Amino acid sequence: MVGGTPVALLFAAVAIALLPGRVAVSRRMRALRPAPAGHREENSGTAKADPLGSASAFDLLAACLRAGLPMAAAARACAPTAPPVLRSALLRAADLLALGADAATAWERAAADAVGTAGADEVESLARMARRSARSGASLATAVGELATQRREAVEDAAIARAERAGVLIGGPLGLCFLPAFVCLGIVPVVIGLADNVLGGGGLL
Repeated sequence: MVGGTPVALLFAAVAIALLPGRVAVSRRMRALRPAPAGHREENSGTAKADPLGSASAFDLLAACLRAGLPMAAAARACAPTAPPVLRSALLRAADLLALGADAATAWERAAADAVGTAGADEVESLARMARRSARSGASLATAVGELATQRREAVEDAAIARAERAGVLIGGPLGLCFLPAFVCLGIVPVVIGLADNVLGGGGLL
């Protein structure tokens, strides 16, 4: 038993040394495995939406229209890259247009389905431009490109407003942090120096 103790300790040391590597390998293997369907849906539901997703979808839609695709094919082509609400509206309009519905009816129903959702304003803007283009014959690609530009400008303005608001909110705590230092290093020495000069020179007598 005594002679076997060093051998047992050696095996234990080797096992402890190799254990982290095996744990890391097993973690990597679990990360490479496809997640269950329910887990993927849960993660997709909690993922943060891209604020520029709709602008990118509008750019792609405008490019498809400039390339000569009909509206139904262009909407179906750019729908997979669009945010969920806009994607549903594009697919809805594409299906109705493919079935022979006129542009005004197709986009009106697509916009009605999006009412009450987070991206309803974007869908309504696209539907309004599509209906106007169908009535007047104006280029829808140009209008959709302008809509993408407006969306980017709105996101930029919102980011600037949040940054300015954060600067204002940070300014108060920083001021409270620096105020004691300013009093101790700026005002107190001056007061002490004046008091020393006045008392030392007999100014109070």
